[in-house]
Amino acid sequence: MSFLRCFAAATALFAFSASAEVGVTDSTITFGMSNALTGPASGLGNGVKEGTLAYFEKINKKGGVNGRKIKVISLDDGYEPHRAAKNAKRLIYTDKVFALVSFVGTPTSKAVVPEVKRANIPYIGPFTGAEFLRNPGDKNIFNIRASYFDETEKLVDHFVNDLGYTKIAIFIQDDGYGAAGKAGVKRALKKHGLNIHAEGRYKRNTLKVEQGLNTIKYREPEAVIMVGAYQACGAFIKLAHQQNFKPKFANISFVGTKKLIAELGSFGDGSYISQVMPNPDGSDLRLISDFKKDLKSFGVKDPYYTQLEGYLNAKVIVEALKRSGENLTRERFVRSMEGLKNKDFGGLQVNFGRSDRQGLDDVYLTKIENGKAVPLQE
Repeated sequence: MSFLRCFAAATALFAFSASAEVGVTDSTITFGMSNALTGPASGLGNGVKEGTLAYFEKINKKGGVNGRKIKVISLDDGYEPHRAAKNAKRLIYTDKVFALVSFVGTPTSKAVVPEVKRANIPYIGPFTGAEFLRNPGDKNIFNIRASYFDETEKLVDHFVNDLGYTKIAIFIQDDGYGAAGKAGVKRALKKHGLNIHAEGRYKRNTLKVEQGLNTIKYREPEAVIMVGAYQACGAFIKLAHQQNFKPKFANISFVGTKKLIAELGSFGDGSYISQVMPNPDGSDLRLISDFKKDLKSFGVKDPYYTQLEGYLNAKVIVEALKRSGENLTRERFVRSMEGLKNKDFGGLQVNFGRSDRQGLDDVYLTKIENGKAVPLQE
């Protein structure tokens, strides 16, 4: 009987190993990450990466999830779509990761999604609010943050309803990210019977903002909603101030709040930033206190919105891994993600479903005052 029991156990182990999911071993689960670790958007990529890894490290120190430690293979794409697509292929087919996590950007995501669909691999928590990731939804794509439609509507409503503005311009990155933001602004303005008053553009990963500024300035808007990265948007606002062009400036969350404030220096006060995460400085949520403690343990000083988003990505992933059980597969993981209905993560509720691929909907308006993003009292 002893021999038979051993034989049965060995057979079962062999059967499990033979059918084990890609990226999963008896002791590890491997995730892949590609984002901007160098270049003008590097503050975003490094921030999201730090937040994601900090929570995974915390979980690993406690023994991992269902006996498995979490590994992350991180690559740099410099916020360039062709590099992101190349990295995704390497992560999927060479490194054979279980899922992709915390990628940064709209144009990069657009380049990666065809490979995600081809490989039938989960794509979790991209740092973008682009609508194509949400509507129509894809079974493997899970967005945790609110959308650019949500953010731009919040900004437009504030300018129109609260400040009485009717002349609202846009300054956008000339790619899919800028187009996604423009679509949101246009949609929100239409609800008020308004159109985009003026439009300026700049090329991704450059600081060539003068032409866009001149185009907008000529039309004398009351507000400019900006859809870009922190260095270019910072350059635009500083140059505008130097030319005594001072409408209300507003950025959406992707800009990178901390990095934008640093770029702007004394020119920052009065600028708006829409946020998709609660304020790390002013919130009393348990999520925020845990976040600050865990990032400090990870060696990150003064973490902010970008790290918080990566941190929440990791928390959501770990919860779904726990629910998937010991026999982890991508299919089980996707079903577990779909099962996160009004799940509380330290005071912040994330809600997914079979047809809902956006976990959060809330948008918070902030205004830069004395070098801080202060929540706007509504």
